[in-house]
Amino acid sequence: STMRERKTTDPLHSSTDLSEGKEKLRLKQEVGLISSVSLIAGTMIGSGIFMSPEWVLHHMGNPASSLLIWAACGLLATFGALSYAELGTIIKESGGEYIYILRIFGSFPAFLFAYTSVILVRPAGLAAVCLSFAEYAIAPFYPGCPSPQVAIKCTAAACILILTIINCLNVRLATSVMNFFTAAKLLALLVIVVGGLVVLAKGQTQSFQNGFQGTTAGIGAVGVAFYQGLWSYDGWNNLNYVTEELKKPEVTLPRALMIAIPLVTCLYLLVNVSYLAAMTPSELLSSGAVAVTWGDKVLGSWAWLISLSVALSTFGSSNGTFFSGGRVCYIAAREGHMPDILSMAHVRCLTPSPALLFTSAMSLIMIISGNFTSIVNFFSFMAWLFYGMTISGLLYLKIKKPELPRSYKVPIIIPIIVLMAAVYLVLAPIIDQPQIEILYIVLFIFSGIIFYFPLVRFKYHPRFLQRVTLHLQLLLEVAPTTRDA
Repeated sequence: STMRERKTTDPLHSSTDLSEGKEKLRLKQEVGLISSVSLIAGTMIGSGIFMSPEWVLHHMGNPASSLLIWAACGLLATFGALSYAELGTIIKESGGEYIYILRIFGSFPAFLFAYTSVILVRPAGLAAVCLSFAEYAIAPFYPGCPSPQVAIKCTAAACILILTIINCLNVRLATSVMNFFTAAKLLALLVIVVGGLVVLAKGQTQSFQNGFQGTTAGIGAVGVAFYQGLWSYDGWNNLNYVTEELKKPEVTLPRALMIAIPLVTCLYLLVNVSYLAAMTPSELLSSGAVAVTWGDKVLGSWAWLISLSVALSTFGSSNGTFFSGGRVCYIAAREGHMPDILSMAHVRCLTPSPALLFTSAMSLIMIISGNFTSIVNFFSFMAWLFYGMTISGLLYLKIKKPELPRSYKVPIIIPIIVLMAAVYLVLAPIIDQPQIEILYIVLFIFSGIIFYFPLVRFKYHPRFLQRVTLHLQLLLEVAPTTRDA
């Protein structure tokens, strides 16, 4: 059949015993600790830290409160990751929020998440990062003037196509690319940090005088500032999407999170201090590309290094986003919530190539129609809506299912804080600055009902889709990854 419903008498227990099943075809466990840290840090450090600081400052009104937002975002990402680490040791399956919602709340909410994530959220996130990559990559070819939108979008599309080829060929190749670009972007951030410390040592501290003067008090403005800051931290949950491909996931998952996220948080704070040391708040607000302006002021003739570094950073982040985003599509199809062809893997490369190709196609559509700022705000709204649902699932398991085996436990106060933050981030912009686009997003989420009941609940499978699946299987050289009972 083109779509299938998996039957489990006790989903939570069946998921923890997953390793006991035998697979006809499966993805390899090739992601170790270093690659795990690279996946998290490499995805988090993308375009955000080079583009979002001006927007956080704009919404908060002054440097000191904007730094507090950056610190709070890092703390929230850490708390969220620690909560997800416990979920990952209870439900040892790939798929992130999707698989956790499926095992805890059931098929219908999980389908709505998969439908929204696969069609909109993951492709939108990838499109936003690739657009920022394109802006920095072609900026040197148009000195002194804005880059044409056609050139930006064509470059972003080329980036997606290159990533598709890399990820479809080999998992090890994709992780090697992640490791290389993570090292490159960490080096770039260290250059900015050291440059900022040198500027501070020369006595340029005027940006930090009367730092809290003019702080914005509106809950909506603070919520949008959080959106822009959290965009730079997005990726803290990416390792949970590839749990089945981790070596010793019960050890690697929490350890990688505890290394990567505090490291990124410290770097982000120091980079923001460096920006504010080199530029006045008004200069930062008027800068279209904060990192490039910083490079012009501090590095002089070597400023081109910053543009190169940002391009490398955003390309590496795009790779991490693509690597994990394709897995959501693959796992959802394997559980019967997407067409069967998306649950298959290449017979030789052992990569979920149909899911990756589909994610690529949706991202290309987003690039044609979207722009960076609007994508970030609506991506964040939808992401935190489902983060909140996932964290509430963890609280349910901690209270109602304490006997479930787990190798790691997070104090209950931490998921409670994350849940409260998620509720705030979802409701604050709606209450303070309601926008019609948010209504469109909610309507899109619930439009999944149209597909769920006929295709999943009542298992209506048109015959022509079965023939299409067969032909695509032969064309793409893919086979099912179903498990024997």
